[in-house]
Amino acid sequence: MAFLEITGLRKRFGSLEILKGIDLELEKGGFLVLVGPSGCGKSTLLNTIAGLETISEGDIRVDGRAIGDLHPSKRDIAMVFQSYALYPNMTVAGNISFGMEMRGVPVAERKTAIDKVAKVLQITHLLDRKPSQLSGGQRQRVAMGRALVRDPKLFLFDEPLSNLDAKLRVDMRIEIKRLHAATGTSIVYVTHDQIEAMTLATKIAVMRDGEVQQFGTPAEIYNNPTNLFVADFMGSPAMNLLTATIEGTGNDLHVSLARPDAEPLRLPAAQVQSLAPYAGKQVIFGIRPEALTDPDGADRNARQLVEGDCLIDVVEPAGSDTFAVTKLGGKEVVARLRADVRIVPGQNARLAFNLDKAVYFDPQSERRIA
Repeated sequence: MAFLEITGLRKRFGSLEILKGIDLELEKGGFLVLVGPSGCGKSTLLNTIAGLETISEGDIRVDGRAIGDLHPSKRDIAMVFQSYALYPNMTVAGNISFGMEMRGVPVAERKTAIDKVAKVLQITHLLDRKPSQLSGGQRQRVAMGRALVRDPKLFLFDEPLSNLDAKLRVDMRIEIKRLHAATGTSIVYVTHDQIEAMTLATKIAVMRDGEVQQFGTPAEIYNNPTNLFVADFMGSPAMNLLTATIEGTGNDLHVSLARPDAEPLRLPAAQVQSLAPYAGKQVIFGIRPEALTDPDGADRNARQLVEGDCLIDVVEPAGSDTFAVTKLGGKEVVARLRADVRIVPGQNARLAFNLDKAVYFDPQSERRIA
């Protein structure tokens, strides 16, 4: 049985429905990330789990116990907010122990808990400081310590890194991942940053307009997106999504991609059975930048590796990689090449397409077809 179970969850504000039948589950010790654009309902969903918002329909269960009607204080859940919500007049130790003090936990027990959590978070040297004397990353650790010291059944994180600069976000992401591995806690984490989602999660729920578009492991979400929204939202750089025509009949199908000032590029179509109904019609052809590269850098274990000439518009050296921009199917396409590859804007270059990684979508329904 799943540790966290959300079934048929709906949330309405008057006639406006924010959550539209959410079904999710998380194993004990798992890390569930709710990801999606602003306004998709992910924070509202987190707040219903915490008890900060009532639910209109459905059920939430934690460790087999229904919590949908329980007061937040009775749910055994700890939440880390985006704003940290630290008491400015208290020391770090005071902030961490405040909840225990309110519950009447003895002083000696409180000190033991503070020392243990401070050691895990590497903030022992900060215990006598006030929040105003801390950096953003240190404040975030204190907020996490205040949650950890309670030893709850479930931790909720509401965009905890969004107020930090880019480098500190990377550092704190590593800290959160290390903390999860060390403590084995169950976590639900909200973010709009798909890199955070991919690196932290054991399971990801991609949300849009109050609905879960896809739920699965990071690898499933990245490699097998169920629709155009998930394919476009997850990944940096984003997946190339191109208008293509399926040509041929029977088992001899090809994907035709328009090229400027040249004949269309024709690639053999994989998943022929699924694409057969689209012969003579347009589809959306999806391929990620790392599956479109220079021939010497291509995956030699690929079953279907096809090369084609493309006119290069822009070259972007990025240290460990080189990104090249070309045009196919009427859109700009990003290819991810080796760092030392020799490629010149304005000239044709040979690119290798790893068609094992290609996906296809219906232009009208936007659902995956192959």
